[in-house]
Amino acid sequence: MIRSLAAALLTGVLLSAGALAQPVPEIPFDSVPNPLKLPPNLYLGEASGVAVNSKGHVFVFSRGNTIGPAYAASAAQLLEFGADGTFLREIGHNLYAWSFAHTVKIDRDDNIWATDKGSDMVIKFDPDGRVVMVFGRKQEASDEDTGPLKHPKPPLPPIDGMFRQVTDITWDTDGNGYISDGYINARVAKVSRDGEWLGSWGSPGDQPGQFNTPHSIAIDAQNDIYVADRGNRRIQVFDTSGKFLRQISIDVPFDPNAKPAIGNKPDQAPPFGTPKTMVAGAPWAICITPGPHQVMYASDAYPGRIYKLSLDGKVLGMLGRAGKPLKQFGWIHEIACPSENELYVAELLNWRVQKLELHPSPE
Repeated sequence: MIRSLAAALLTGVLLSAGALAQPVPEIPFDSVPNPLKLPPNLYLGEASGVAVNSKGHVFVFSRGNTIGPAYAASAAQLLEFGADGTFLREIGHNLYAWSFAHTVKIDRDDNIWATDKGSDMVIKFDPDGRVVMVFGRKQEASDEDTGPLKHPKPPLPPIDGMFRQVTDITWDTDGNGYISDGYINARVAKVSRDGEWLGSWGSPGDQPGQFNTPHSIAIDAQNDIYVADRGNRRIQVFDTSGKFLRQISIDVPFDPNAKPAIGNKPDQAPPFGTPKTMVAGAPWAICITPGPHQVMYASDAYPGRIYKLSLDGKVLGMLGRAGKPLKQFGWIHEIACPSENELYVAELLNWRVQKLELHPSPE
């Protein structure tokens, strides 16, 4: 009986290992050379955000610029390019909220939203580039203790209407916004389309509904909310009330000799309690394509791949690896997916945005 049970357990382990080792197809793709035409004397810094509006215009949130607040040089500049890559304008030049760029998103009305991790603010611009709504509040430069936020343990309790190192935003079909907040508060905040604070959910931790750096957020046509819980190496899914529905883990084999984009090869089994930010499959950025057939794309920093997933979490394909040439990636920080086979990726380490054209095999 014991021998039979042991054999059954071993068979189960082997079957599980086999399931994990099932090959995931590589998606053939091209990277369009020079997709953005920067004018002379204008440069991208770390490209932390990219988004596309209904006209095909591309918005890039870059850690560029050098004008400084009281305690650090400002690193945030929002640029708009035409569908052909022609530079059109800078939005929010010298904006009070600019401190340390994180992400940019475009809503269904082509309003432009920027999340700034340094100022703890979310800014809504209308399509003309005028500020129409602000969320959060920047530290006052005149305050004696103004400076980068600390990370006390246990963390300070969150405050309604304010953020601590905010990361991203998405919207439901009623126009309510869901803001991932972020490196310190570890929660999702909900605001109405008129800017009213409706509440929040989440806290630091690794249990369902808890977060370790909710870094990117997206929503599907059914109003399910997907949160890239980067430090916990998972994507959590919620309804619009914050009820936990399910979680998705990206478990795909990779070359154990794969080189990172920078630094030493990261520990793939970090000590308990250590964020899993650099573990393979940890989602740095996610996006969901428009309907009617929606899929999700997610990226990791190591081994530096992009994964195509069904909304129930099945990995349908993958592409790329860490590196510097085109078709390789240096810490993808945001993905825009205007269609299933066209992606824009903003890279921190390579100071660029790549436009990717995917060529998946017919199903």
